[in-house]
Amino acid sequence: MNDSLMEGSGGGPRVGVRPETRRHKIVKSMWISLWLFYLSAPVIDLVRGGHSLEARLLGGLGLAAFVSWYLVLVFRTARESELRWLLISVGALSAQATVLSLSLGREWLVLFVYVSISSGAALPGGISRWTVPAATALLTATALAVPGGDAYLAGLLIPAVMGGYAMVGIRAMIRTTIELREARATVAQLAANEERLRMARDLHDLLGHSLSLITLKSELAGRMLPDRPELAAQQVADIEQVSRQALVDVREAVSGYRRPTLPGELAGARTALTAAGVLADLPPEPPEDLPQEVESALAWSLREAVTNAVRHSGAKRCTVTLAIRQTLAGKVVELTVFDDGAGGAAAHGNGLTGLTERLQAVGGTLEAGPVGRTGFRLLARVPLGSAS
Repeated sequence: MNDSLMEGSGGGPRVGVRPETRRHKIVKSMWISLWLFYLSAPVIDLVRGGHSLEARLLGGLGLAAFVSWYLVLVFRTARESELRWLLISVGALSAQATVLSLSLGREWLVLFVYVSISSGAALPGGISRWTVPAATALLTATALAVPGGDAYLAGLLIPAVMGGYAMVGIRAMIRTTIELREARATVAQLAANEERLRMARDLHDLLGHSLSLITLKSELAGRMLPDRPELAAQQVADIEQVSRQALVDVREAVSGYRRPTLPGELAGARTALTAAGVLADLPPEPPEDLPQEVESALAWSLREAVTNAVRHSGAKRCTVTLAIRQTLAGKVVELTVFDDGAGGAAAHGNGLTGLTERLQAVGGTLEAGPVGRTGFRLLARVPLGSAS
């Protein structure tokens, strides 16, 4: 896991994580050194406790070994491969604390606080929630066995329990923070993928329509050029106009500001169908006061249907109807595009897939398929209530 995820915004210590940079080591060492303040009681007992020289030497070595083992534990992370080693280490610390307390006196009971803290910091939460009370129970049993230990017990139980579970809570908080940041990164990636899909869909709809019209007019101009240069020149002028408009549409699509309208698409459909020699039966005006999202989805549907009719169907007539109908579920607006050509092969293309996604985004549905032996119909239906 990334160090930046494991360290708070304030540069705090990363509990249970092995520091890798110099800054992390310094910050974590300073944080751990604060907890070592409680070891002053065993150190003072070694100096002024009236122990023999042999007891002082063994006690000093035992304390140094305990502190070293404790530091190693809190500087490491609980990986699955190291779990057995961590459990053995916590057990060794518990054994050291028990032996030192029973041998040198009640001042050494404070070592159990470090056992509890190290188990909460080093072990996974599912295990440390049991090892912390176990360390506290061992502290209680040892304190009752040490002369005068019961007087120290009340002052050590709360630090042992609270310190251990504080480490468990900090580890859980860090883990939750990491998961939230990973989820946020996943959401951002999904949003980027959705935006790329939207751009691909928009560019397909824009360029498919415009390039089909340019190709059609180029063929017309080529056929007219030998005998009717004036008409060919008009077709070339139309090609230039369509090309310029396609360039504007693409730029607006990339910028995210393009939103097609039904009046504009009806006018474009009339031009494309007429240029292809298809008799166009179109409504003079679309319904008024349609929600912007509904109008945009229906405009894309009209564009794709007309493009398919021009490119694939070989139709002689194309009929477009727009109507608002009252159903049991409420008002719906329906766009129907019917041509008498053989356009069924285009029913499962990328354009219709993109249209289905657009209509689903506003609660609508799309039906497209052959009608009879030579006809093809596209029906887009959007409920007005849910869209608004």
